[in-house]
Amino acid sequence: MLKQTELPQISVEELKRLRDDETPHVLLDVREEHEWLRARIEGARLLPLSRLAHELTAALPADLTPDSHVIVQCHHGVRSAQVTTWLRQLGFNKAFNLAGGIDDWSLRIDPRVPRY
Repeated sequence: MLKQTELPQISVEELKRLRDDETPHVLLDVREEHEWLRARIEGARLLPLSRLAHELTAALPADLTPDSHVIVQCHHGVRSAQVTTWLRQLGFNKAFNLAGGIDDWSLRIDPRVPRY
C-alpha cells in the first residue's frame, strides 16, 4: 500500500499543460453529482466516490484500462487521493491525484469555474 507521502500527484499547472498539449488522459471527478452541477472542469468525467464505494470496479468506465493516464480530482484533493491510491493498488500505474482539486484549478487556472 502506498504511504500518503508517496501518493503520485500533479499540480493544476501540470494538468493545464497536459490539456494544452492535448496529451491523452482521463480526468475523473469523484465529487458527488450536486457538486458537479455547481462547478466542473470542462471534459472531466463524473464518477462519484459514493458510487465507487458501492460498485467498486464495476463503476469504472469500460474504456478505462490500467494503461490509461488518469487524473483524479475532487474539491480539494482528499477524496481523489483515496481513489488514486485504490486505482494504483488495482494496477493503474498512471493514476495521479490532482493536488488542490477543483478549488485550486479555479484559483490558479480558470476563475470562471465557480468556487464553493
